[in-house]
Amino acid sequence: MKVRVMEIVIIGSGNLATQLSLALSEAGHHIQQVYSRTAEHANELADKLGCTYTTSIDEISQNADMFIISVKDDAISRLAEKVGRNAKNGIVVHTAGSISIDVLKGKAQHYGILYPMQTFSKNRKVDFKPIPCFLEASDEETLSVIRSLAESISDNVVLANSSQRKKIHLAAVLACNFTNHCYRLAEKVLKEEQIDFKLFLPLIDETAKKVSELNPKQAQTGPMVRYDVGVMNMQIDLLNDERTKQIYRLMAESIHEDATSADDTFHPQKA
Repeated sequence: MKVRVMEIVIIGSGNLATQLSLALSEAGHHIQQVYSRTAEHANELADKLGCTYTTSIDEISQNADMFIISVKDDAISRLAEKVGRNAKNGIVVHTAGSISIDVLKGKAQHYGILYPMQTFSKNRKVDFKPIPCFLEASDEETLSVIRSLAESISDNVVLANSSQRKKIHLAAVLACNFTNHCYRLAEKVLKEEQIDFKLFLPLIDETAKKVSELNPKQAQTGPMVRYDVGVMNMQIDLLNDERTKQIYRLMAESIHEDATSADDTFHPQKA
């Protein structure tokens, strides 16, 4: 299918802005310009994209099909107001999971959301094709354009209103950021005994793979499911950090309560 090439300005140069702009460029779209407050970051991304950059809001190009704002949540409104004022017929979108589409209302004639739900790092390339991209727009015509752009990089484009997207982002934080922090806590425990965290990668991989075949409740195992108090108390005593002990206790209670709640599909398994 032939992709309509769009002229795009990227507002931001962080993790998501970097990976999204690279994916769009690889899909055949033309990134005109990168804006960032930090010249070094703007220049770094612009070099990768082969385009110009600016650190001045007043110098942002006005002739683009799409202005993609991918910055910290608290900066979206301010930037949208300035970008939207000069966007002419271009569409202004933001990429945030938790920020309502209303933050763009009155700031641009055509506006919307393109929220790719994935964890991004600047220097780790991702395959955008399976990434869910959640869309919302000010009107049907604008939605059609944003959808066309999203479908040029993702095979998993979904409509979601602002209320749904907030819950989606919350769930993403629980599933990704909370989980990754547990990896970090595990790494600290292992470091005390000079044990390589990489030895845990097969366990982590299998844990992630299981939920493609079982729901998370069915996949849960371990002493908390069985409520093996002796093992849990021993493990709490092994922890040197009081906050980590609190996290362990809260997680233990939550896992056990969920495991014993009414659900005929659940069958405890031993780890």
